Parts: sequence; structure tokens; C-alpha cells
Amino acid sequence: MPKRPRIVITMGDPAGIGPEVSLRAVFCAELLAGCRPILLGDRSVLESVADRCHLELPGQILTRSEFESVELDGLSDPLLIDFQNVDLDEFRPGEISSHTGRASYDYIEQAISWAKASQVDGVTTGPINKRALQLAGIDFPGHTEIFTQQTGSRSTCMMQYSPEITCSFVTTHIGYREVPQQLSSQRIIDVIGLSAEALSRILKRPTSELRFVVCGLNPHAGEAGLFGDREEERIIQPAIEQCRQAGLQVSDPLPPDTCFLPERRAETDCFICMYHDQGHIPLKALAFDQAVNTTLGLPIVRTSVDHGTALDIAWQGIANPSSMLRAAQLAASLALQPTC
Repeated sequence: MPKRPRIVITMGDPAGIGPEVSLRAVFCAELLAGCRPILLGDRSVLESVADRCHLELPGQILTRSEFESVELDGLSDPLLIDFQNVDLDEFRPGEISSHTGRASYDYIEQAISWAKASQVDGVTTGPINKRALQLAGIDFPGHTEIFTQQTGSRSTCMMQYSPEITCSFVTTHIGYREVPQQLSSQRIIDVIGLSAEALSRILKRPTSELRFVVCGLNPHAGEAGLFGDREEERIIQPAIEQCRQAGLQVSDPLPPDTCFLPERRAETDCFICMYHDQGHIPLKALAFDQAVNTTLGLPIVRTSVDHGTALDIAWQGIANPSSMLRAAQLAASLALQPTC
């Protein structure tokens, strides 16, 4: 593993804030000190964004084929790989388009391929637009599902990490009525186990010292069967007991409306959330633009921003690059560590 790992940063949907925040992140001195950032995108798009937002463009620009054949040690940082995917007259900044959906997927697919082949040491993804993906005929609800499918991973989960609050998710991009059917004790066990392994690496603490709070599915964590279909007793509690037997510190299912109070957060390393908004609402209220989305259970390192394409402020020079910067830094840190 090199002293400065090679971290691919995909610029995300060209019509969103991804091009801006990725350009801002790759020139940060603190990122350059810790990794070699390789930006995947379209030169024409990035040049236009750089011009509008008064940003710098990477001085070293290669095509995909050139990147695969060149010796990186002699190249300057940051590096841009020009995909030549979209023409500027094919889309408008801030508008959903099949052209940008296809382009954003192409960056992801190539990044995964290079990471699987060990040509790069980790992947950080910029924000994509799910509707744009659908318009392009790409039937994935998000990054997590793309990475899971393309790496052939058996069990993965989304973890949103920040020093303020960290949440892992048993289910993610599905409708509320589907959540109870997707819950199982084994799935909850897998999510807690994956989270314990990842946080042990990030926090550099033994898994036995980590503290997990498990959110109930229903109001008041079911109130002993008063609400819901006793999911807490039938599904969640058995998973908790098995994790405790494995030496992990895991709470009983707690009422979701009081899980995230300040005193609880102070003594919790990770909240295990049953569905998407159960964790994303408190996390984004407390750590928006600071949290990092990472996919656990993959054979490669993958992190991402914790926000969307923000089409309403695209290409205006006001997007905050903090989440992109932190995501790339976390990818570099994880790439330097042996996998568990």
C-alpha cells in the first residue's frame, strides 16, 4: 500500500453540485497530504464550473486509456480523468436529465472496476440523482445497491459516520410499508457486526468497547406489543441477544423519539436504525455537510458525501465541500488499514 493511497473521487451528476464540491475538495492541502486524489468526470463540465465558480482545474488531465497505461509516480496531484461523457448542450445545470444520469453511472462503474483491480485504493462518490438514473434506464435506487451488485457482495449496509453522531441502517431505499417485511434477526445481526468492524478501524478501539443503541421499529419501541406486530420482541430482541453473546455492548430496542437525546448520544458510538429516515433525520439535523456515507461489507473501500445533488444551488459557487473532503479523507484512512 502506498504512503499516500490513490483515492478516486467521482464528480457525481454533472447538473448538480458534485462538480463544484469535488473541485474544491481535491485541492485542499490536508487531503493532498493524505492521499493522491484522482477525479473522474468530464473536462468540459469541470472547466465550465471552474470558470463560473472561480475555481482551479487539475493541471494533469488524462483519458481513461491513458490512465490505465501510465506510471502515476511521475504525475502531479490532483489528477483528472476526462470521460468525455456529456456535451454541455445536452443538459442544463440544475435540471434532471438522462444524459447526466448515464454519465454519473459511468463514473461509478469505472471507479468500481479500477478498485476491484487494485488500480486505485479507494472510491469516494459524489452525489447522484436517482430520477436521472431512472431516465437513463439504470434501475438502481442508490450508490449502496450499485456497489453491492457490482462487487458481488453478500451482505452490505449503509453507515453514516461523523464524530457527532453515527447511524447504520438495516433497510434504506424502500417505502415504509416494505420495512417490516425486510426486517430479520439475521439482517440486524449483520448490520451490527459490520458496523462494529468498521468503527473499530475508524475509532481504533476493540469491538468489545463500542456501544450500540438499537432503535425500535414502532412508536415507544412497540410498548410491549401495543403498537405494531411485536417486531421488537420477535425480530429485534433476538438479534440483540446474539450480538451480546458475541461480546458486543448492545442496548435493548429503545423508543426512536428519545434515542438521539444529547445524553444518549454522548455515550453511544453507533445507532442501529431500522429504516432510512429514522437515522437520516437526526443525523442531517446534527451533522449535515459533516457526515460521511460509507458502504460496509464491500471488498473495496467506498465512501460518499452525505447529501444530494442540490440542484437548486448547482454551479453557483456556494456549495459546501466539507462532506466530500471528509469522505475522501476517511477513504484514505481506511485504505491504509488492513481489512478485518
